[in-house]
Amino acid sequence: MRGMFCSLYSWMLVYLAWMCLLSSMQHCRAKVLEKTFEEWMRYRDECLKKLANEPSPTGLYCNRTFDMYACWPDGSPGSTINVSCPFYLPWFEKVKYGLVSRKCGLDGQWVMVNGTQPWRDYSQCEEEMESTMEEEGAHRLMVSFKVLYTVGYSLSLLALVSALLILTIFRKLRCTRNYIHANLFASFGLRAISVIVKDALLEKRWGMEILHVSDWEALLSNKAAVGCRVAQVMMQYCILANHYWFLVEAVYLYKLLIGAVFSEKNYYMLYLYLGWGTPVVFVVPWLVAKYLKENAECWALNENMAYWWIIRIPILLASLINLLIFMRILKVILAKLRANQKGYADYKLRLAKATLTLIPLFGIHEVVFIFATDEQTTGILRYIKVFFTLFLNSFQGFLVAVLYCFANKEVKSEMKKKWQLWKLDHPALCCTQ
Repeated sequence: MRGMFCSLYSWMLVYLAWMCLLSSMQHCRAKVLEKTFEEWMRYRDECLKKLANEPSPTGLYCNRTFDMYACWPDGSPGSTINVSCPFYLPWFEKVKYGLVSRKCGLDGQWVMVNGTQPWRDYSQCEEEMESTMEEEGAHRLMVSFKVLYTVGYSLSLLALVSALLILTIFRKLRCTRNYIHANLFASFGLRAISVIVKDALLEKRWGMEILHVSDWEALLSNKAAVGCRVAQVMMQYCILANHYWFLVEAVYLYKLLIGAVFSEKNYYMLYLYLGWGTPVVFVVPWLVAKYLKENAECWALNENMAYWWIIRIPILLASLINLLIFMRILKVILAKLRANQKGYADYKLRLAKATLTLIPLFGIHEVVFIFATDEQTTGILRYIKVFFTLFLNSFQGFLVAVLYCFANKEVKSEMKKKWQLWKLDHPALCCTQ
């Protein structure tokens, strides 16, 4: 029994490599495993019912049985029994005319391997070698993608935490502009944490050993999926927060450039509502829809695209507004440069430079791929979409931290001052020239 479950499990994982070439590969694997297990249960029940209704032969014979893989009738001693490949196999359409065989020994017992495992020839029920090689290649590519975004999110998290500490520790850096940067850093940091935690939960879940039917049921139960669903909801919330905090960055910069007079304290509260509150308005309906209508696995697959658009429409809206503000900011800067305003604040231009660098990065790939969903893209387009989406999403946090903190002249100047003061206070620890 143990060998059967382990071999079947490994077969399905190989099959799923080609099926699930996405960042959410574990979720796709879960969907196919769930369907396969349901079909296996139906095959088992039909088999047991059939075996119970058939009359028993007389004399010496191998007993009818369901060996957890296929349904076997009574067998005559010394004969080879052939049955059709079981229909629960994910690749059944490719092998539906194939046969699986077992031998009935002269003593009326099924032939065993090493005295514990049933001997069977299921070569006709396996996938073709060519397909398997394609799937293994896809699996290797999928693993490479996972390494890529894991490195990206880890590097981003490290940079974002460092940037947050810098902006909060140094008092001279505490202002509305840097508070907005800090919230943007926090949204990216939470996103990175949610992705890393989700992957860890999925690895733990799919790494469990499958020995019995109850193990399958536990693996695919709603209770086992609670952790990754929470991480999935958190990730969707943080993705929305990323876009709306960057929208806040763009709005703040635009107001700064046009010289609008406004109360930063009052507007900062509105910024908080926009950055952290707006995502809640869309994530809660999406969560309810998933729970009531698509309560399967980790809520990563989109069977009904209407639920998917609950999340994607506000992202597209924020990206389009960012691009419009991007064009307006360009117009304002060009107008002021033509007017040769020497008194134009240097920090405004530096802030504009950082924001203008990020807005196209944030907006363009979202707009380009907004209609190309994971479920709708195939072939080379899918590879391109997956690569660029994973690369940009995972390294965005790092780029944000660099442009808004580590490359900021104000931050570097303050850190240099603190370093000089520290050397004066600890001369014994510093090397003399």
